[in-house]
Amino acid sequence: MRRALAVPLAALVAAPLLAAAAPAQGPPPPPAPPVRGDAVTVTVNANAGLGAVHEAASGANAAIWDAHMNDPEVARLYRRAGIAAVRYPGGSYGDLYHWKTHTAPGGTVAPGTDFDAFMRTVRAAGAQPVVIANYGTGTPEEAAGWVRYANVTKKYGVKYWEIGNELYGNGHYGATWESDDHPDKSPAAYARNALDYVRAMKAVDPAVKVGAVLTIPGSWPDGVVAAGDSANWNHTVIPVLASEVDFFTVHWYPGTSIPDTTGDVTALLASPPRLAEMLAQVRADVAALGGRDVPLALTEVASNIGRNVHAAGLFAADAYLTALENGVFTVDWFDTHNTVEKVSTIDGETDFQDIGFLSLGQCADGVCEPPVNTPFPSYHGIEILGTAARPGDDLVRAASDQSKVAVHAVRRAGGDLSVVLINKDPATAYPVRFRYDGFTPSGRTPVTYAFTRGADSIVRAGQGGPYTTTLPPYSVTTMTLSAAKGPKPAPAPGTPAARGAADGVTVSWPAIGGPRADRYEVYRQVGTETTLLGTTRDTSLTLRGLEPGAAYTVNVLARDRAGRLSRPSAPVTFTAPTPPDSACAVRYRVTQGWGRGFVATVTVTNRGAADVSGWTLAFRFPVAGERVSSGSGGTWTSEGQDVRVVPGEQNGTIPAGGSVSVGFVGANEGAYPSPTVFRLNGAVCSTL
Repeated sequence: MRRALAVPLAALVAAPLLAAAAPAQGPPPPPAPPVRGDAVTVTVNANAGLGAVHEAASGANAAIWDAHMNDPEVARLYRRAGIAAVRYPGGSYGDLYHWKTHTAPGGTVAPGTDFDAFMRTVRAAGAQPVVIANYGTGTPEEAAGWVRYANVTKKYGVKYWEIGNELYGNGHYGATWESDDHPDKSPAAYARNALDYVRAMKAVDPAVKVGAVLTIPGSWPDGVVAAGDSANWNHTVIPVLASEVDFFTVHWYPGTSIPDTTGDVTALLASPPRLAEMLAQVRADVAALGGRDVPLALTEVASNIGRNVHAAGLFAADAYLTALENGVFTVDWFDTHNTVEKVSTIDGETDFQDIGFLSLGQCADGVCEPPVNTPFPSYHGIEILGTAARPGDDLVRAASDQSKVAVHAVRRAGGDLSVVLINKDPATAYPVRFRYDGFTPSGRTPVTYAFTRGADSIVRAGQGGPYTTTLPPYSVTTMTLSAAKGPKPAPAPGTPAARGAADGVTVSWPAIGGPRADRYEVYRQVGTETTLLGTTRDTSLTLRGLEPGAAYTVNVLARDRAGRLSRPSAPVTFTAPTPPDSACAVRYRVTQGWGRGFVATVTVTNRGAADVSGWTLAFRFPVAGERVSSGSGGTWTSEGQDVRVVPGEQNGTIPAGGSVSVGFVGANEGAYPSPTVFRLNGAVCSTL
């Protein structure tokens, strides 16, 4: 159980201040002079698009147990940080809260936190609400009544609604942090009942966007199949709801299940790349099981390690942009205020294990937090993103050749380019050299901001030029470069779609109006490089000769008659099909999971006219965090992500028209997507 997903109710009540407590410790002593590291090469490819920044991209959670939720200073701080979405009424309280009476039986409701007061804060912040409709102890009629009050009576125009919070914590899998009065607490029941919510809410206001709950790979109870169920939570919920909901929600809390007090934040800072893999697995499952690409919302994210130290600010910046680059439209920090859990020293700094990004001004263990509403580093990590990305800007591919330097990039709506650089090394300053594809800087000095260790705000910095800079240790730096002047290219093509065809995969897209596009070009993203796959004057292109089972992420760009390329379309990702008429076929099924491990069965069918003896099956795990722990039905060997199995005596021959099955217990760190290509004695099989 991940306790941070739902802090126990008693812990959510603001504790009284300790009269004899000492003030919070000040910032750590100045670090030793930084070591100068080897030069880092940063590559930005403005032709490799990752999608647009959504209007609700940067968000936060607010909670009715928080007496400071609607302080005027909170609205000002939301606006300063570019918080564009605020979620209410507060995590697991969403399944306790009755909006009409402003009550949460079994919980604590602070004065002045009713829905109308919340909406005044949201409007003052220039944000929009994300509202959790009560599934656990409510009804579809109650949810529909809330929509009517919000959007018909009060005309608030609340667009985003969720059906409950973490309902997989309702006791069905053994843990009971989420309230749920339904007699049937299975994922099948949630899916059926959620349909009633969607239909009732949209009957009141067809314009609302309604989301449903999924689990995230690598975190319990993802993959668990409970007694009486035929599949895990996601594989049960997605097929029922994907055609009617507007988005799915997931939550992510990297770190240990109990707050880490060892001072090691290395795992925290290394975790965002795993988030990208997790989100890719969820999106693939939604597309495969639901038949369409339903948007995702990361409506809770925070860390269990070093919550109030500088590293949390680096993590927040990296996590927000990683999520937005991987199909998430809103990322909501959990939460605005919370509570002191344990005072300790982590990473050389005082940590209160307060998951909020603003101080609640509490005291514990003889030490006090800063005054109420003082931003913690996690706030500044989100705040600095507002200097680089705004709604309507385009995220583009970027990377560095140094694992301790994370890079993200944004093509601004007006044509400029912003680069976000996160130096995760606490002692080393890295000189950086920039390489650009699809963008030419003007040569003017970039506009630069930085958030460095020991600072209590982001600052305007003057260092660096368009091709070189130096990153301070333990810092988030944003650089905005003006584009060289030149003729305006054609606009970007619309969002493409991909579908399998008999001889390949056909990618299609909306036409650009007017004569500005002479032809269209389809490019594949390979890291930060792009490879041209084909050119056409039509609005579709069939891609042939694809590598069976390989994942492809492609953009469409328009080229005008002068040879200038447009900005890229949004990306589309697909898996190239395996040969349908192969002499062998493989079915891979994950049958059980528990967050950090899983069981899979692999069934091999011989479609040929002759028996196959002495066979070897080979496949490759899509991500590095997967591995075979033990196997059955044969001898399993692995090297890195590559796996081979040779049969035992009992299944050494696959008869013509027959099948054999083998299985294994796998371990995973984060995502565990299914392999997509299998080779029997070197020949590519059809993947079923």
